[in-house]
Amino acid sequence: MQGQGISLTEFLIQEQRKAVGATGELTLLISDIARSCKAIAREVRYGALVGNLGQAGEENIQGEAQQKLDVLSNDIMVNILRRSGHVAAMISEENDEVIRVPKQNRGKYLVCFDPLDGSSNINIDMCIGTIFSVMRCPEGVDEPAEEHFLQPGSEQVCAGFCVYGPAVTLVMTTGNGAHGFTLDQGVGEFILTHPNIRIAEEAKEFAINMSNRRFWEPPVRRFIEECEQGKEGPLDKEFNMRWIASFVAEVYRILMRGGVWTYPLDDKLKTRGLEGRLRLMYEANPMGFIVEQAGGVISTGRERVMALKPKDIHQRVPLFLGAKKEMELIESYHREWDQNQQ
Repeated sequence: MQGQGISLTEFLIQEQRKAVGATGELTLLISDIARSCKAIAREVRYGALVGNLGQAGEENIQGEAQQKLDVLSNDIMVNILRRSGHVAAMISEENDEVIRVPKQNRGKYLVCFDPLDGSSNINIDMCIGTIFSVMRCPEGVDEPAEEHFLQPGSEQVCAGFCVYGPAVTLVMTTGNGAHGFTLDQGVGEFILTHPNIRIAEEAKEFAINMSNRRFWEPPVRRFIEECEQGKEGPLDKEFNMRWIASFVAEVYRILMRGGVWTYPLDDKLKTRGLEGRLRLMYEANPMGFIVEQAGGVISTGRERVMALKPKDIHQRVPLFLGAKKEMELIESYHREWDQNQQ
């Protein structure tokens, strides 16, 4: 029967009771983020009917053409969180600088978000989503600035993402496992449907943009070629390949079905002066928190993503994530290659 499961609100209250000294502020903030996701899901669902599809006519700080839904989703997140009373300041993939919060509304948390990930898929009705990360604002800071956001991913207190697909699904962690909630449209509540998600330790699927093969570093090429060789190769098993080109959908598949996903640094990115494709603070860190809580591994290929000290709020990184066994292999290939170049 619909509506009989544990709601996100009930789940958060249960978790809050387990935490010594909890004030409930994080619970309320997560509830506001969930409300933002519901509002964005509604706009995505009605996009074509109300004229919200197509380009907005501007570029964001990343140099990417903004879609109308990018701008609308960003406005929804900013407006709801600015009024919440629990946020000290925000940064968004769509904004050049720190988003200020009126002094009378400021709380103790910093929020980073990608309001609409995978927006290039909007017009073909593929899965898109929202990614968010929550950190504490350093004590004694009255006017949060960019440097106060530059904390390693290990300092996050909450992270999550919402997928807008056949179902609207919210996956989140506060450091006590990764849990999935499905939006019951009838009652307007996220219901716990995937408790304690675990990523299988071995992979049978890999995901990568094969069109970039000629630009890859040798350790990446080596791993993918071994996957392609199947049982006849050194990995001694058959692999399937998947590529959705929507980060939220890719990570959700890894969480549900296992596998490895990667967007490595390659020569094409280097010629553009980029250090990677994915944004550290809006994409890699929040997904890193979730993947690690689900028993998986996330890495640049050479170091743990969650240990990186950000250099700026729009920093990019190469990214590999997924099954522990294959991730260890990928990292060992990078180490071996690097040692041979010395």
